[in-house]
Amino acid sequence: MTSGIGRRRSAARDEGGAAYLARREEIIRAAGTVFRERGFRGTRITDIAEAVGMDRASIYYYAGNKDELFQTAVGDAVERNCLRAEEILAGPGTPAEKLRTLVTELMVSYAEYYPYLYLYIQEDLAAFAERSQWTRTMARYNKRYENVVVAIVEDGMADGSFRRTGEPWVIAYGVIGMVAWSNRWFDPSTSPVAAEEIGRAYADTVVAGLVAPRG
Repeated sequence: MTSGIGRRRSAARDEGGAAYLARREEIIRAAGTVFRERGFRGTRITDIAEAVGMDRASIYYYAGNKDELFQTAVGDAVERNCLRAEEILAGPGTPAEKLRTLVTELMVSYAEYYPYLYLYIQEDLAAFAERSQWTRTMARYNKRYENVVVAIVEDGMADGSFRRTGEPWVIAYGVIGMVAWSNRWFDPSTSPVAAEEIGRAYADTVVAGLVAPRG
């Protein structure tokens, strides 16, 4: 049975009032900072409320629990990245051009959704076992994204523009992992280099290592 506050929260979200949505986004951002500092398991709703300057009871008007805050932010980012990757694969351009775009945009997404995508990398998904449908959905999006990278590498090898330096899936996982490793040091608020510039540098490095010599 849905509680009274749950019904009010659902109604406010469905109505999409600008002030409500802006406040909810502010809470999601604040929660991300607390999750980053304390870890998901170590974070309480009270900690998030304090970070955003609200009392605990008021938080529940915007989110049912910390899982919802985490899953909303992560789910949006993971889904968007997956759909965008599939759009790049299906669109125009050479495999090298597609890989450049994919790598650059992946790095940019880490900044846009900071720190949630990094938290997603770092957290054990078993923590969300009680929300198995969400976990399964995220796993499917991850696999679809991986399949796109593999397909781009395979296309490049098939048309001769990429050297056959190893199994396409090995290369694809390496590319994804290289960008993901930025979770150890990148913070968009303090980095002297913008995410897009970092992404382009990674993309240049990857493509330069794959492109087959002419002739």
